[in-house]
Amino acid sequence: MNTPITWRGIKLHHISMLLALGIASIITACEKNTPHTVAIQQGTKKFLSATVLQGTVSDKNGTVKAGGVELHDAQNRLLLSAVLDNGRYRLEVPENTPLPVILNVSATTGLLLAAVVDPSINTYDINPLTTAIAKKAQALGGYTRANMVVAAESMINAPDANKTSTGFRGDPTTQYGGWH
Repeated sequence: MNTPITWRGIKLHHISMLLALGIASIITACEKNTPHTVAIQQGTKKFLSATVLQGTVSDKNGTVKAGGVELHDAQNRLLLSAVLDNGRYRLEVPENTPLPVILNVSATTGLLLAAVVDPSINTYDINPLTTAIAKKAQALGGYTRANMVVAAESMINAPDANKTSTGFRGDPTTQYGGWH
């Protein structure tokens, strides 16, 4: 018959169980006090200099020849407006304008829009696809680059080979219906 190993009258397997429970409770206590997400402080993006935003407007029927384009800030305040010239628009955004900004077009088929989240891109074609992407990004939590990428990927059927971890490979203007 095997004699159990003891230490000061306590069986060894009881000691190992107590040690395991103690370590588990310490780990659990540490996990409860450690946040599982780290907030990333992100500076507000803005246009560092006066920037011209330009592009075309089209709806399901083709080029929208008449009407206007409005530029709104994130609080939906009107910043600028321009009249369409044969389906094209041009707006000069003042420096230090914070992003995101939203381009709105009231067309005969309804509201068209595009969200601007990157100060280095200045050409935005506004169409039903950009509208769907912007609305989806807003529903995901707001007009951020990450939400725009997720929204764009969910709206189109792009092979995984054309996607990268930072967005799309190639020129999203031509590949993905005008989203930038």
